Amino acid sequence: MTAIGEKAPTFVLEDQFGRKVDSAKFIGRCNVMILFYPLDWTPT
Repeated sequence: MTAIGEKAPTFVLEDQFGRKVDSAKFIGRCNVMILFYPLDWTPT
């Protein structure tokens, strides 16, 4: 778990088109926000 104020580890995820996105490309260039949400058709 990452503590408040600690830098997040780098990671690689797929975007909505299936292309790999490496978080290391954004270090020092901009802020990054990652959202996780349940699929639209799943009950919450």
